Amino acid sequence: MKTPATARQRAEYAAFRCVAGLVAALPAPAAAALCRGLAAVVCALPHKINRGKVARENLAVAFPELSPQEADERIRGMWTHLFRLVTEMVLFERKMRLGNLMDVISFYHRDETTRALNSGRPLIMLGGHFGNWEVSAASFGAFGIPISVVARDMDNPLIHEWFAGKRRASGGRLISKKGGGGEVTEVLESGGIVGLLGDQDAGSRGQFVPFFGKDASTFKSIALLASEYDALVLVGYARRLPDDFRRNRWVRFEVGTEAVFDPRDFTAESAVKDLTAAYTAAIERVVRKSPEQYFWVHRRWKSVPKPRGRKARERAAALAKEEALTSEASSADRAKAA
Repeated sequence: MKTPATARQRAEYAAFRCVAGLVAALPAPAAAALCRGLAAVVCALPHKINRGKVARENLAVAFPELSPQEADERIRGMWTHLFRLVTEMVLFERKMRLGNLMDVISFYHRDETTRALNSGRPLIMLGGHFGNWEVSAASFGAFGIPISVVARDMDNPLIHEWFAGKRRASGGRLISKKGGGGEVTEVLESGGIVGLLGDQDAGSRGQFVPFFGKDASTFKSIALLASEYDALVLVGYARRLPDDFRRNRWVRFEVGTEAVFDPRDFTAESAVKDLTAAYTAAIERVVRKSPEQYFWVHRRWKSVPKPRGRKARERAAALAKEEALTSEASSADRAKAA
């Protein structure tokens, strides 16, 4: 049985619905301006609140050529994008229908997508924390193609159910990341489509593959599922195109397929690593299309490989001790200088 919502959660939900109702009444240019204003407010908050330090560290890895001012501009663009993502979800039901879909969406590599959908095989539709991932599910739902998307439950169950209802309204299905493995396998066994995010940190035991030139821990499960169920892996995205409110009454998106990978094309011995590296490189290419639409506050390079074997662990421990001693010596020197 579901745990009843607390008074605080009900209050949060009421405030959320009030804001959503206000946003729904705004013209598209006014809603975009509101999101830019909210982004400016968030960027002015301390870094511990807006995770500005993490975002700058990530951007320094991905785009080392950016100046501090350019990095700040990209972070402000990211927050604007995240606020706009929510406002767009509020308006999906009114603004995105099969009858006007071509006015709202343009398709990139449509033929590759069609071939994958008609292959007769299960399909893992893979994306990242990029663009408006809800647009992809809504656009496929408009054509009667349901996608079962795996996602983490929100902390507020009432707000979570609101978003889940939006997904169901577009013909999709939401699978809880917590304990949803059985549902995922059911979908793949029946030849269905599962939507997953492939750019999350998988801890020290994950598969380490390059992402923007630096090894990042990535879940092995996607490649393992593709191999076990003979499923194609489609790396897709939905990114917001530049605004042109004089010509278009609402926002336009590009829904695209960056690459389609077949697990049969990878040798069994290295299939997990090679397939993981291939789709991670494709996600990187997607992010480079519109970097301001990526979730840079996620600590993508947080984990480091866990040493394997006694000697490796001893070397790692010795190195950590040496670094600690060096840090203590530096602190002592600074104290003496002061």
